[in-house]
Amino acid sequence: MIPSLDPSQTLSQNATSTHSLQGWVQGLRGNNHVQFLQLRTEGKIYQVVAEKEFLGEETFKEIKTLPQEASLIVFGEAKENPKAPGGQELFLHSFTLVGESSNYPITPKEHGPDFLHNHRHLWLRSKRQLAIQRVRSELSFAIREFFRNDGYTLIDTPILTGSIGESAGTLFSTEYFDLGQAYLAQTGQLYLETAAFAHSKVYCFGPTFRAEKSKTRRHLTEFWMLEAETAFLGQDGNLDLQERFVKTVLRVTIERTAEDLKVLDRDPAPLLEQLAKPFPRVDYGEAIKILQTAGEEIAWGEDINSDREQILTTHFGTAIFIQNFPRAIKAFYMKQNPNDPNTVLSADLIAPDGIGEIIGGSEREESFDKIVERLQEEGLPPEDYSWYLDLRKYGSVPHAGFGMGLERVLAWVCGLSHIRECIPYPRMIYRLSP
Repeated sequence: MIPSLDPSQTLSQNATSTHSLQGWVQGLRGNNHVQFLQLRTEGKIYQVVAEKEFLGEETFKEIKTLPQEASLIVFGEAKENPKAPGGQELFLHSFTLVGESSNYPITPKEHGPDFLHNHRHLWLRSKRQLAIQRVRSELSFAIREFFRNDGYTLIDTPILTGSIGESAGTLFSTEYFDLGQAYLAQTGQLYLETAAFAHSKVYCFGPTFRAEKSKTRRHLTEFWMLEAETAFLGQDGNLDLQERFVKTVLRVTIERTAEDLKVLDRDPAPLLEQLAKPFPRVDYGEAIKILQTAGEEIAWGEDINSDREQILTTHFGTAIFIQNFPRAIKAFYMKQNPNDPNTVLSADLIAPDGIGEIIGGSEREESFDKIVERLQEEGLPPEDYSWYLDLRKYGSVPHAGFGMGLERVLAWVCGLSHIRECIPYPRMIYRLSP
């Protein structure tokens, strides 16, 4: 295995060490005496200094004519340079060309979004995309780390299901052998609830699918979602958990990805200031009144769209919970509010800066009869949910949970305006390739 140049290695002022690097030509600049080669390896970019006087005319000419994305193995001495990426650079002694590259389509010039998405498999190599995917990786790790440290058990829920978790109109369906229709999961929640009755504290983290014909910058048809379910937990405790989770995970991610955020021109200071504030818990009815005062024509019982979410987060100056939504516009599994039967004990966490809803959650209905009643109201056959209803027959307990969309949170951390940049291969209603 070829050793990598470690940018965290501490070198004395005059110390040198010999290294090998293997990677791809990200860029090349210089003059007739020295060339600075940007070499991408392990998702990072290192500077390789090629000096004509040391290498000789022939080798220097070969370096100078290397095309973008040619793959190389380079050998040389690592030296400190605070101005170089990672604080070090490699002074080239020799190199081996591994793979040619000719007419690489993505050049330093400006390209339109359609062109870049058509070449997504290559665009992932760009500095911006390298940074975004590294932040995504750290965010995903921080999520798993949080729940592991909090004593939660990871449960892998099925992607193919015969049960509908939310709106039937946003399901992808497929024929499933001789058993009829199967669906790509919109949520792992129903299955996760069964595991909560076994392990008390559980989470799942994986892809989910929504067949919404939406072209907004906040929607994907395939995205990753974190979901958690906790037994013996009520609505207030659920909101406490969500706020602690979001603040912990974002702070950790920001700390670990400071250099990547610089690449994205993302100043994390305003976000950290927002995270230092408590997230207000605003009753749905209060939110409607604030919107009406702001001149919005909206009545109690209507959903709150993204523009109105932005009005509310601007009003409070931070992320907010909107809680106690009307029962008629929420899912069948949400617990009826004992203080107002027209609402349910639910809440959405709305992020500012145009990000919108990042978490939806609720206390779950533990009553067998009320679940059956809601299924019938929604036109869903209770017999298809017999296994789910068993939870309400054998030792039912109060419990609560939530789901968080990874890509929207990533957009918030990175300061991105479109969610399609937040996943390696975005799936939208007009894009299934590459």
